[in-house]
Amino acid sequence: MNATTRTSEHGLSKFHRLLLDQVGHEFTASHQYFALAAWFDERDLPGVARLFYRQSLEERDHATMMVRYLIDNGVAPDIPGVGEIRTDFAEPRELVALALRQEQQVTEQIKQLAEAARDERDYTGEQFLNWFLQEQVEEVSTMSTLLNVVDRGNGNMFDVETWVHRELSGHSDDPHAPETAGPLVG
Repeated sequence: MNATTRTSEHGLSKFHRLLLDQVGHEFTASHQYFALAAWFDERDLPGVARLFYRQSLEERDHATMMVRYLIDNGVAPDIPGVGEIRTDFAEPRELVALALRQEQQVTEQIKQLAEAARDERDYTGEQFLNWFLQEQVEEVSTMSTLLNVVDRGNGNMFDVETWVHRELSGHSDDPHAPETAGPLVG
């Protein structure tokens, strides 16, 4: 651990406290994506459901990457609970808009983490977050595009299904992703 690791009243740097909080945010995002996937699955939209199930696993993996980082840096991973999950929706657009807002919020949280690491001169923490910053650009872009496709579909979710299958069905593992605590499932 570097000298800035143990500086707060709880023995952790601001960066490590925020990273522990982010683990909870990532697990909450995972649960929210799972709820969105189940909503689409129940309505016989398997392509969109599969996209959101995959997103759920990705968010879970992000949380476990953070846990692995904390463990590797001697920080006990006190895993926080998940936040409230929304499950009541009237139309598909609401779900995709929620997913976009969630990704935008996570992007801001990751930027705050990077700022804290930089302010504390925690260079390994800052370097660790670079992958997440790049990942968030992709996540926001994907959800923004999906929302545009849903809007252009004017309620025809079968056209959205076709687009998702054509444009988003390929999934490859990122060899540059941080290691997870436990097996990678996404």
